[in-house]
Amino acid sequence: MAPVLVLWLAMCLGATWAVDRGNFKTCDQSAFCKRQRALKPGDSPYRALLETMELTNTRLTLQLINDNNKVRLLLELYRLQGNITRVKINELKPLKPRYEVPDVLIRDPPTEPLSVLSQDESGVVLSLGAESQRVIVSVRPFRLDIMEGHDVLMSLNSRGLLAFEHLRMRKDTFSYKVTSTVASVWDNIKRVFSSRADPEAEKKEEADSADQAEATKEEEEKAEEGMWEETFKSHSDSKPNGPSSISLDFSFPGVEHVYGIPEHADDLKLKTTDNGDPYRLFNLDVFQYELYNPMALYGAVPVMLAHNAQRTTGIFWLNAAETWVDISSNTAGKTVFGKMLDYVQGSSEIPQTDVRWISESGIIDVFIMLGPTPKHVFSQYASLTGTQSFPPLASLGYHQCRWNYNDQEDVRSVDAGFDEYDIPYDFIWLDIEHTDGKRYFTWDPHKFATPKEMLQGLLDKKRKMVAIVDPHIKIDSNYKIHNEIRSRGFYVKNKDGGDYEGWCWPGNAGYPDFTRADMRAWWASMFAYDQYEGSMENLYTWNDMNEPSVFNGPEVTMHKDAVHGDWENRDVHNIYGLYVQMATAEGLVQRSGGVERPFVLTRAFFAGSQRYGAVWTGDNAAEWDHLKISIPMCLSLGLVGISFCGADVGGFFKSPTPELLVRWYQTGAYQPFFRAHAHLDTPRREPWLFGPENTALIREAIRQRYTFLPYWYQQFYHAYRTGEPVMRPLWVEYTQDPATFAVDDEFLIGQNLLVHPVTEEGARGVTAYLPGKEEVWFDIHTFQKHNGAQNLYIPVTMSSIPVFQRGGSIIPRKMRVRRSSSCMEHDPYTLYAALNARGVAEGELYMDDGHTFNYEKKEFIHRRLSFSNNVLSSVNLVPDSHFTTNSWIERIVLIGSSKPAKVTLKTADGIESQLEFDFDASMSVVTVRKPGMNAGADWTVTLE
Repeated sequence: MAPVLVLWLAMCLGATWAVDRGNFKTCDQSAFCKRQRALKPGDSPYRALLETMELTNTRLTLQLINDNNKVRLLLELYRLQGNITRVKINELKPLKPRYEVPDVLIRDPPTEPLSVLSQDESGVVLSLGAESQRVIVSVRPFRLDIMEGHDVLMSLNSRGLLAFEHLRMRKDTFSYKVTSTVASVWDNIKRVFSSRADPEAEKKEEADSADQAEATKEEEEKAEEGMWEETFKSHSDSKPNGPSSISLDFSFPGVEHVYGIPEHADDLKLKTTDNGDPYRLFNLDVFQYELYNPMALYGAVPVMLAHNAQRTTGIFWLNAAETWVDISSNTAGKTVFGKMLDYVQGSSEIPQTDVRWISESGIIDVFIMLGPTPKHVFSQYASLTGTQSFPPLASLGYHQCRWNYNDQEDVRSVDAGFDEYDIPYDFIWLDIEHTDGKRYFTWDPHKFATPKEMLQGLLDKKRKMVAIVDPHIKIDSNYKIHNEIRSRGFYVKNKDGGDYEGWCWPGNAGYPDFTRADMRAWWASMFAYDQYEGSMENLYTWNDMNEPSVFNGPEVTMHKDAVHGDWENRDVHNIYGLYVQMATAEGLVQRSGGVERPFVLTRAFFAGSQRYGAVWTGDNAAEWDHLKISIPMCLSLGLVGISFCGADVGGFFKSPTPELLVRWYQTGAYQPFFRAHAHLDTPRREPWLFGPENTALIREAIRQRYTFLPYWYQQFYHAYRTGEPVMRPLWVEYTQDPATFAVDDEFLIGQNLLVHPVTEEGARGVTAYLPGKEEVWFDIHTFQKHNGAQNLYIPVTMSSIPVFQRGGSIIPRKMRVRRSSSCMEHDPYTLYAALNARGVAEGELYMDDGHTFNYEKKEFIHRRLSFSNNVLSSVNLVPDSHFTTNSWIERIVLIGSSKPAKVTLKTADGIESQLEFDFDASMSVVTVRKPGMNAGADWTVTLE
């Protein structure tokens, strides 16, 4: 086994450094996708049977019949709280149960009553409550239209692409032969009697019969192809349940822009797929993925947002099987000039985007989120699957990683290097080589002989470590983890009932069945300090390869006919990675007695993964295009709830030039998850290895990150409370500005920071779009003021990171950067208040202990900062909260202000004092020095 694995790795990790697309299916190579896509838009064979309609206080049920095969489906329609409509379609009487995804929804969504507005033989109209929203159920063909007033918001099955492959018994070969024989005998009898009158007719009929039989045989073979067995390369999929795929189309009148359905290395705005493959959602280990195509990657979130200047809506397709998404548009390919010409010529064609979802198994269970604004859609989706977990503050700092730091001395040396070069960091990471022979939960007895000593050395500096724990388990009778999983029957099974085995980093490996709650509970218990030997409270976890990756499996993953309890991997595949991260996060919580927040990074993910930690964009490369694509990839994830996203700084594969590395640090410093990582075969690239000038540039980028940690932390608290993304596209805030709808080379952090990283080699300038007709934006470095609604050309040098603060905002920062975020806990704040055109600004200041769940007990400080009428004030937003801090306000910077005659501080006890200040007339900046009030207190500062 070992030599074969080494050969496989040599082939994969060789000099080509590129994905082998032949290892991964196209739609034509996926039998169910090919079958479904062969169905063309037209009249649907499905008809609604109004006589079966039942309406209760919580739902409407209605049978649908396929007039071609007479199979009946059951439609369930729910009106949910928060302007959400749920549509479920299943077989009325399935041969066996079909998989319905558990554990993703945080609760049974609360319903609101539906009521019938009108009904006749052509359909029924139901009220959806407020603002004259209603759903129209049409009978023949079956169709759903969701309307508000006279406007159609969304249509289902308007193109007739509802297709539901019912479960069936496979044709028995013997009975088929008997039936064929009887038919043949009957044909002969007819032929004998008819041929007495015409011998020539007998010959002709024999020929026709043979041709018909051959055609029928070919047609049946073609229809059966891939339905009961499918082969891809050398791998066979037995498909014991036969064909089971589902499909449904959705139409968005008036919409040209749709987003979401990560993970794909593609633009933020989704492309039409008419002339290529659909977007694929199927968690896969893709070696150095290609850019700008719809291939599947490591994670799958089946959520799409549709946006125009009037409304934002969303679709959540709750299905964990392999899924393909087709997108078409009647304006695709039209240039701006072409659209203007249509307008001038009076064209009445309304833009429309049509989307078709195709899944291999399961049921149709779709949540239609009706907005009307982006933030409403975020809230609606969060009400279903939860919000981004609130991370420990330290995890928002800088992470230093490599495959692999060689031993404890190497870790100590790298840690010391950060001190020597005065670069802050919070986490150092260990990849698979730290283990004893790729046995997770262990340490190499020679290279990491005293892990607690190593961890204590980091703890003494208030730093932390992450170690990898992958979900493939080395099959070794001397390995405790393997023995326990096998003895408890916790491994995934193969189609024959034995433990499923595949190749991964340890060689031959088993795969725990994380879909089982008892398996997850056991896994969580393995993170206890008395089980995970050598672990301490400052050791956190990285779940890689959890798609799951199977080196010798079809498409480098698990066989679809592998068995998880009552279900095949085909049914549960995309949720496996979520379960791994869920169990790991629960283990880190449990080990602390439920006190400490976990930090877990995952590569594979699904809807709901945001509740358990962070994700990254996988095995990227040290190329400029990979730097660029990190922005839309993380923006897409944020739109579907996963805010804690980042890309490997510098690129995992290949070696970056110093210029690319610097630019990547400058970009990563303004993305939510900030980690450098590199492949085993690349040269070392710690920040100080590229000469003094580049070291200084990287140091400055990382230090900028640390000054903004209070703002980052506040944004993550907001994401935890609301579901809104931390890193967000411009159109989320500027919903009516079409110029923002396709922008994905810049982004917002919260509402108040706009970042346009430099991602072009040799760039001497960038052009940033500053949105908002009434807005003003201030360069955070120079305080130069710029009006909104313009494309601004910005000259850049290697030290430039174009970042702008929105006028009307107040951002708290900590300017005393130390070796780690924990070292800055009690340090003072500087408040940057950027005034808008009306001389007003608002912001917030949030703080807690940074690492426990005590914020759930309101142990935090959350204050409203506001400036108006020349008065800056701090007011408690949550009066019943209780937390104290030693931090104080050491500086106030008022940007866009006029010069005051004096500045007066008034504290909560009524004491007034005069404050020192400076005024920069060239930039209109007032700097108030050493006001000294406690950051958690009430106070006002008045400019007179």
